[in-house]
Amino acid sequence: MKAGTFTLAAENPAFPGCTISGEIIRDTLVFSMAEGTDISPESYPVHKIWLAAHGALRILAGKEIPLDAGQCYVTPVGTPVGIKADTEGVYVEVLLRKETVMNPILKDKEVFVLKDLIPYQEGKIVNMDILSNPKLKFVVMSFDEGTGLSEHSAPGEALVFALDGKAIIGYEGKEYPIRAGENFRFEKNGLHYVKADGKFKMALLLVLE
Repeated sequence: MKAGTFTLAAENPAFPGCTISGEIIRDTLVFSMAEGTDISPESYPVHKIWLAAHGALRILAGKEIPLDAGQCYVTPVGTPVGIKADTEGVYVEVLLRKETVMNPILKDKEVFVLKDLIPYQEGKIVNMDILSNPKLKFVVMSFDEGTGLSEHSAPGEALVFALDGKAIIGYEGKEYPIRAGENFRFEKNGLHYVKADGKFKMALLLVLE
């Protein structure tokens, strides 16, 4: 996948009767599920985060829990959990290694909305680490109108999830508009900046080597 603005749903269309998965960056898979398909409950030795990007999904964990676009779920350890698509659906699965430090505001077996985890503050950028380990960092950020990040590079691949509002991402000399529901891929060491176009929230998944 090349750097640039895209949507996970458009890049990963469902195929009738099938569930399709593929790696987008290390320890991170994207799943597209046709309407009515499911992944039967399985137990995992570590937590995973499921981020719904498109459609209406349901968590299968003894009881059924709705999971809609923009919502997330932390899978429990050692307890069977599965997922079902009521409509065509797309979600991202992030594998959390055993050494992962998870923000205590996150609880397993609970659905939450990423953009609701942090507030806007006048004239400021708010940053919250959601989880981290030596190979991965997941952060949620809010930008007040007129704020932004100056040009810089990161020592790994990154995936941006635009959560609220819109912004301009400058990448390697070109500007890309991005709005809620869209994604952006950075290559390792790619020079980039972010300028909020009004208020803007995003999540950043950074995979380090």
